[in-house]
Amino acid sequence: MTATPNALPLAGLETVYDTLASAIDKAGPGKAELFLVKLALLHANALADARLFETHVQAALRDL
Repeated sequence: MTATPNALPLAGLETVYDTLASAIDKAGPGKAELFLVKLALLHANALADARLFETHVQAALRDL
């Protein structure tokens, strides 16, 4: 992923990670995938750029 001028600092990313991990735990194993899809769609809508979203998806798939 490339850095952007409005990128979160490391502390902000850690906060986001903690929030996401807690939400995945709260959703539970049977609903975690549905939660992540809903979250991704909400953020794609907020991003308002399908190509940038695709770029982010490809970056997230690397090195799984």
